[in-house]
Amino acid sequence: MDDVDDVFRALADPSRRMLLDSLNHRNGQSLRELCSGLSMARQSVSKHLAALESAHLIVTRWQGREKLHYLNAEPINAIADRWIHQYDRVRAQTLADLKTVLEVDSMTRSADFVYTTYIRTTPERLWQAITDPEFSRRYMGHALASDWQKGSTYTWVEPPLEISHADQVILECDPFRRLAFTFHTFVPELAEVHPALSEELAKCATEQRSRVTFELEPDGDQVKLTVIHDDFPAESTVRELVSGGWPRKLSDLKSGLEAA
Repeated sequence: MDDVDDVFRALADPSRRMLLDSLNHRNGQSLRELCSGLSMARQSVSKHLAALESAHLIVTRWQGREKLHYLNAEPINAIADRWIHQYDRVRAQTLADLKTVLEVDSMTRSADFVYTTYIRTTPERLWQAITDPEFSRRYMGHALASDWQKGSTYTWVEPPLEISHADQVILECDPFRRLAFTFHTFVPELAEVHPALSEELAKCATEQRSRVTFELEPDGDQVKLTVIHDDFPAESTVRELVSGGWPRKLSDLKSGLEAA
């Protein structure tokens, strides 16, 4: 069955839409927090969350003993990309507004950025696309050059720039499963490549260094890829930028791998 059917079926239930509204207002909530804001039994909320997760409209991650729930924009992106040209201007704008809310607004209200997509490929090919500079530049527009040993540094390659710094470090490297690293340095030269973002990039350069984690999990003939970008300060400008940048990069990665 088409994954889109699961999305529409999940969205058809008003209680599930209420849960999504709650996460849109404040992302990264636990089951206890979600239950406290709704007049539903804990068991009912759990069942609705399971349906939303099955439709990939939310993703979860553990923080200590608590399971946190996050909105996931990827299914909405897929619907918009597939059918937006068939809608009239008003409907298209409504869909675009929803896409923006899920990608940007809700993400900037949470301390963490969490995004999941399913790619029809193998863990080996996806890992290569993430870690091999030739493939990364082709699919995502940037590359990481490193020996991929824990504790090693890496160079962020975003032509024409090559950004190196002693604090750009590989934190974890479990091939085909998990990769974590500190995010790249916001050097002044980035403003020359992205002049429209010069003010935001200057603010980014003053923030503490954040962290990126890629998690790969086989799922039938697909791979579930979750990107977690965290360790942001309050009111982070970096978080605002990556909440729009990562979905675009991951969409290109998915399209490139599935077309290959």
